[in-house]
Amino acid sequence: MALVATRTFYVGTNTWLSTSVDSIAKIKVPEKMTRSDIVPQPTTMPAGFEGLCDDAWSWEPQVPEPDFSQLEVAGIKNRSVMFHPTWSRGTVAVRATRPIDKHGIHYWEVRISDRLFGTSMMFGIGSSKTRLNLYDFINVLGENEHSWGLNHKGMLWHDGVNRPFTEAFAENTPTTVGILYCRGTLTYYRDGKCLGLAFKGLETYEGDLFPMIASTAAKTEMVLGATKREFYSLQDRCRAVIASCVSEAEDCDRLKLPTRLTEYIKEFHPA
Repeated sequence: MALVATRTFYVGTNTWLSTSVDSIAKIKVPEKMTRSDIVPQPTTMPAGFEGLCDDAWSWEPQVPEPDFSQLEVAGIKNRSVMFHPTWSRGTVAVRATRPIDKHGIHYWEVRISDRLFGTSMMFGIGSSKTRLNLYDFINVLGENEHSWGLNHKGMLWHDGVNRPFTEAFAENTPTTVGILYCRGTLTYYRDGKCLGLAFKGLETYEGDLFPMIASTAAKTEMVLGATKREFYSLQDRCRAVIASCVSEAEDCDRLKLPTRLTEYIKEFHPA
């Protein structure tokens, strides 16, 4: 009897599904999900930042370029990204749907499946000027002044310059990378362990900055885990409390609140 090759995909909080299909776009999202499936909780919250609230962003789908369809964004709330679903022709990066507050505090986690290898798999932050599709195998996050990144080989990149930061990630081993942005500084975590301060002075960058990931390796998957941020105001804190009592954003319409207030709650509802 012939063996059927299987792949592992993320379908919910701490839930990985082994299947013979070759694309996350073919995974059927469970019809019934708990709030924890839709809003993942962090592997480890950085000390002193336990009071952050859930943020509301995911990965931004891209319009495929001719002869360069190298990215699939799918899964629960578009949290899963499959890079190079067939074979790799270069480097692909993807941005978050929402920029961070450069003077605020944000924390997010990226879960990498067991296919961890290649020239460069990167995690970091960048502007709208960061290139997304390249017919070349490079460290795209940090190739110029518009982005900052850490690759799976333990090297930091910014403005075309790299420097050692940590040990290389173990290849073909599932790993969770945590990123803490705190008022202009960027600190990395791996599987709950703090790797240290990587960059500072990002708050002075002119323009919006977005969480970003990138990969050169074929059939590599990264999944957005927890996304956290600080409260902007007392009004924002009240919104978060109401949102925590509503399973999904669409359910806010059942609260029978004024339309403007309902839309305000839905705007940053994490689910």
